[in-house]
Parts: sequence; C-alpha cells; structure tokens
Amino acid sequence: MVSRVEVAVAERGTGRVATVTVDNPGKLNIVDPAAIAALEAAVVKLGEDEKLRALVLRGAGDKAFIGGADIRAMATLDPESARGFIGALHRACDSLRRLPVPAIARLSGFALGAGLELAAACDLRVAAEGARFGMPEVRVGIPSVIEAALLPQLIGWGRARRLLYTGEIIGSAEAERWGLVERVVPGQALDAAVEEWLDAILAAGPNAIRLQKKLISDWEELPTDAAIRRGIDAFAAAYETDEPRERMAAFLQRRRG
Repeated sequence: MVSRVEVAVAERGTGRVATVTVDNPGKLNIVDPAAIAALEAAVVKLGEDEKLRALVLRGAGDKAFIGGADIRAMATLDPESARGFIGALHRACDSLRRLPVPAIARLSGFALGAGLELAAACDLRVAAEGARFGMPEVRVGIPSVIEAALLPQLIGWGRARRLLYTGEIIGSAEAERWGLVERVVPGQALDAAVEEWLDAILAAGPNAIRLQKKLISDWEELPTDAAIRRGIDAFAAAYETDEPRERMAAFLQRRRG
C-alpha cells in the first residue's frame, strides 16, 4: 500500500479547520515521493482559503505520526535525483511554515526523520504519552538535513547534535522537557488537546492570528532590532481592518456588564 494524503475541511463558526492525514498505517505512514508532492500541494491549496483558521497534521492510526521517508525510494537515488527528492521534501515542510494560519502537529507513535522535520515545521506540537522521536538518518548513511535545521531553535545545539549524531530515539516526556513538543497527554486525550488549541485559535481575531503567524516567521530570521520594527508594522497593520475596534468594544462592553 502506498501512502495517501487525505484532506478534510470542517466549518467551525468563524472559519474553517483543515485536517491533513498521511495514511499508510501499515508502514508507519512513511512518505514516498508521491505522498510528499501530494502533501505540499494540499497545504499550498489550503493556504489559499481566506476562511481557513488552522490546520492539523496527523498520521493515520496510533502507531505513527510519520515514520520517515521511504527508504526503498531513497536507496535508488544518485546525487542528482537525491537533490530533487530532498528538495521536494523541503517544499512540503516549507509549505507548513508558509501557511498563513497555525499548523498543529498531532503526534501519536513514531515521528522519525522526515516525520520529525514536518512536525518541527508546524507551529505547535502535542504528543501522546507513548510517542517517540528521532532523526536516525546517519544510521542509513545520510545526514539529517532541510528542516532538521529548525531543531537547534527548539531544543538547543547540544541536544540537536545528540539526536543528529547518534540517531537516538527519545520518548515524549523527554521531548517535552527539551522543548521539542509543547504538550504531552494520554493517548485517549490527544484529540481533546488538539481541540483545546483549536478553540483558543478560533476564539481569537482571524486577522490577528494571521498577522501573528507572519510576524513569528519574520522573528525567526531577523535580528532583534529589525524584529521589533517588524512588530510595530504588524501592530499598525491590524488597524487596517475593523477587527481591533470591534473586539475591543465587545471586551469593554463585557467589562461594563
């Protein structure tokens, strides 16, 4: 069975929430070239929806989020085709980072290699207690690349080196201590935890959330002074819509009540 990418979009009052599922549970939801391309295409298309409020990325079943990239496909690569393969995987990861709304990684089971890179490219990560995380590429003769470059920002250089040099697989409790995931819950509470974050995002101003996502992306790349100036621009841009006036008026009305 090859991996499929399935998209479900639900109307949620003030907008829409998309769930993108990598579906090949019999093989830990590994991603082959077709699934990688389908994932990028799905996220890019969803990003064009002005009513989209958030996206949830998950794997089918409970055994894996995404267990990595297809080793059978990688075993046939040469230098030229290797560049194309990894470039496509980077574009899939980057589509999540460029999505104008928050992306939440719902992590159950294994998140290895490409799976951990896709999770790192999301804005928020919630994991089941039994989830496992690692970057084992060096064990099969290749370095961890592309969005593995995000790991030092999340967990620090020393821990990133530990994962990348040793191929060690860590559990969810350690991942939470390191800052690799933001929250760990029992497996049966995973969907409820995702819903809590979605409810909070949906309760916020849609334009404010989009401005915040773009600003956080800018902060990752800008020096501090420039990042602060970009924030001033984002604050002013919020007032190009009626959202602040309407929401502040409602807040003040509740206070008076």
